[in-house]
Amino acid sequence: MARRGKLKFKDVVKSHEHKNKVNKKPRHNSKKFVNKVKKEKRKHTGPQISEDAQPKKPKLEAPAVEEESAVSSDDEFTLSNLLKTFQNVENKKRQIAIDSSDSEEENDELSEENPDHDEEAGSISDDSSLESQDNQHLDAIKEDISEHSTDGDESENDADEDNPSISQGELDDDTENTEDPFVKHISYELNDDLLNSLQSTPVYVRCDTENWPQLGNMVVQIPKCEVKVSQSSVIISENKTFAPEGTIPKLVSKSVKPETLFIKSQIIGNLYKVNKNVTGSEHFNSLQAELFSVINNYQDLYYPYRTFENAEAIRYTYCLHAVNHILKTRLKVIHHNARLSKKDEVPEEFRDQGLVRPKVLFIVPFKDAAYKIIRLLIDLILPEDKGNVMNKNRFLADYTGNELYLPKKNPKPEDYEQTFQGNSSDEFKMGITVTKKSLKLYADFYSSDIIVASPLGLRTIIGAEGETERDYDFLASIELLIFDQTEIFLMQNWDHVLHIMNHIHLQPKESHGTDFSRVRIWNLNGWSKYYRQTLIFSSLVLPEINAIFNKRCLNYAGKVKVSNPVEFGSIRQVAVQLPHVFHRFECRNAVDGIDARFEFFINKILPHHRESLMKQTLIFIPSYFDYVRIRNYFKREFIGFVQICEYSKEAKVARARDMFFHGDAHFLLYTERFHFFNRKRIKGIRHLIFYQPPIFPHFYYEMCNLMQEGNQNRKIGSNSNMSVTVIYSKYDVHQLSAIVGTEKTAKMVQSERSVHMMVTGND
Repeated sequence: MARRGKLKFKDVVKSHEHKNKVNKKPRHNSKKFVNKVKKEKRKHTGPQISEDAQPKKPKLEAPAVEEESAVSSDDEFTLSNLLKTFQNVENKKRQIAIDSSDSEEENDELSEENPDHDEEAGSISDDSSLESQDNQHLDAIKEDISEHSTDGDESENDADEDNPSISQGELDDDTENTEDPFVKHISYELNDDLLNSLQSTPVYVRCDTENWPQLGNMVVQIPKCEVKVSQSSVIISENKTFAPEGTIPKLVSKSVKPETLFIKSQIIGNLYKVNKNVTGSEHFNSLQAELFSVINNYQDLYYPYRTFENAEAIRYTYCLHAVNHILKTRLKVIHHNARLSKKDEVPEEFRDQGLVRPKVLFIVPFKDAAYKIIRLLIDLILPEDKGNVMNKNRFLADYTGNELYLPKKNPKPEDYEQTFQGNSSDEFKMGITVTKKSLKLYADFYSSDIIVASPLGLRTIIGAEGETERDYDFLASIELLIFDQTEIFLMQNWDHVLHIMNHIHLQPKESHGTDFSRVRIWNLNGWSKYYRQTLIFSSLVLPEINAIFNKRCLNYAGKVKVSNPVEFGSIRQVAVQLPHVFHRFECRNAVDGIDARFEFFINKILPHHRESLMKQTLIFIPSYFDYVRIRNYFKREFIGFVQICEYSKEAKVARARDMFFHGDAHFLLYTERFHFFNRKRIKGIRHLIFYQPPIFPHFYYEMCNLMQEGNQNRKIGSNSNMSVTVIYSKYDVHQLSAIVGTEKTAKMVQSERSVHMMVTGND
């Protein structure tokens, strides 16, 4: 009997595949599905090969031979029975495909990484190829399930995302609590009145002050909303809830249970041990409790009192908040995926994503800080000895080691050793993908939930206008932005920070596989900057950081700035008996102050110090641009000087120090950035000019204490002829307060006298 052409499986289920083409996802790699495939194969017509007798990877020709012998027998089947057999087989195949499609969980992230699973369902052409490919797929599933690496460098096991099983506890955990600050902050749109308030210049806010035991004085600014809108202006009968106004944060107890703070149950079991390793206590300390009270209220925070003692407690607090935010977002998406598998369209309430995937951005200055953050994220998300960290060995190799040599003879100051401990490289970037039981390090930015980077690392990717290869779309949907050790960015390159802020929340140039039916309305409207929470931690109050916080942080929930007066400035730690003369100059604004300061210096200060009695004068200059301007002026005027800046080679630095000590150079131009990164002990200083109050207040007493008698060249000058001069304006109030104290600064700025003198070293 002539053999008829085989009925192809893809023709039978073509209409079904076309209907689900858009939302097609990888096959569910669960044991339940494996057993189901086995069961269906046993029902196929024709002789069956027992599972025990099958080789691990059967040849493709073997099943075809069996089928040929089975269907070519005229004695065993009539033509009508043969057609019925083919029909039954194809119906079973179609049912398998439909059942597996209905049972699999929706997962957008894994569909991009594993496109091969999508192709399997539609590539089977007959019964023999179905059986052979199922056998191969069954073996692959078994290998995937059994494969597990604690390091993950050799394999990238995404089984958690491919099979995101959800426990009953997580189901209960996901029921939206309208009191959860996360739900209140991101789930609703802004009403027109609040939006107008945010878009006005300046923003209309109401200010309140709070005083807490650890944080001290807090200034709380919340955007005002004059009209409370509860219904849609388009459809009167449609009740629509809008984003609520921000509220003043409420102080939580140190011993509060994590459940009451809306912390995800997945990480509660890890909190106590991790915090005990950080602070020595399982519960929050006083500072952590107060910081988390503000952070968990989804308000912006500027805390400028970071120290080496409280650094770890602060890091733990913001890492906990970041992990909690990521897990809540991820679980919401997974639940919506499961519910949408039974729907043809996406209702509005299922909009739960941004324009791109990255949601949390950490910006820190050194690899060592990034290493500590990533280690905390791992400890918080994954229980000890459980879970999988992909590329862990690579991470340890890249982010540890490469430590600076710290001499034991003539050691560096303690703060220098603590600042530059560990790997001090300032160019790095890391994408992290979070799944239920694993973390993938070095993930592509567009498949990452978290990005940890330095300003320089991001700048190399963002690029500049006109460059052909540049990318900043990954910054479009950042919901949590965290700066730590922010003051160090001024010593690296503050322009990089401004460049990042200029490119955050811009409209993406490409779609990057985004399902726009799932994107929140406020993301589509370009309102992401009003929902972003920004946390800034530094050890200093500086005008540059203030400008970022005041002008670039537009959170509709409000912002909190911690502001405490300085009782005693760093001048109290000057041990050398010296007169300190403070000269104030006038200017209309901070921009005009740049030229006004230079004119004041060359006309009022420099002529006096050019006299022969004022030899060995060091001019301390915080800004590199001011340094270049003064250097060029000295060259034009043929003034004898030597120079040391952050770009000076070691040999030139040694020569400049030697010439200055022996009196061969009248002036030494010295930048703050060089001092920050090197901390050289400059000897021979008899007169010290601070062109501007230093950014780091401890540099003030550090430079003054270098003027002690043991560092002087006794052949030149006299100990009775030494002085310190400081040039300042009203726009240097923060730096000046850190040196002389807040109360004294207020008097110096408001006084009719422009010259003030203090003397140190008197008991």
